[in-house]
Amino acid sequence: MALFGNAHTIDPGKAQNEYARLLGHGEQVHAAYLLIRDTMLFTDRRLIMVDKQGITGKKVEYHSVPYRSITHFAVETAGHFDLDAELKIWISSNQVPLQKTFTKGVDIYEVQAILTQFVAR
Repeated sequence: MALFGNAHTIDPGKAQNEYARLLGHGEQVHAAYLLIRDTMLFTDRRLIMVDKQGITGKKVEYHSVPYRSITHFAVETAGHFDLDAELKIWISSNQVPLQKTFTKGVDIYEVQAILTQFVAR
């Protein structure tokens, strides 16, 4: 399923080590998802989107979204025919949400719980 652009869970400890240079002192990765070559990291401080660009993936954009910038979010669970769940995140001053699709194997309720925990601070 990942070949179609859908995210799947990766080990937060592995993501912590792999992206250590991006993290602030004491910042911890709580959840991580892989989308082909791109990665979403949910830390205790922010959401980090790692976008590998080009054919080789050597050029990388790191997009950091502090949780306080998230105005609201929505999840759509998988159905019988649509096996994927979707996450939409609205960031202040941007009317178009960030959208990500997760395979049925990802617990979208866990993703929602992580966002609720950090956005509600």
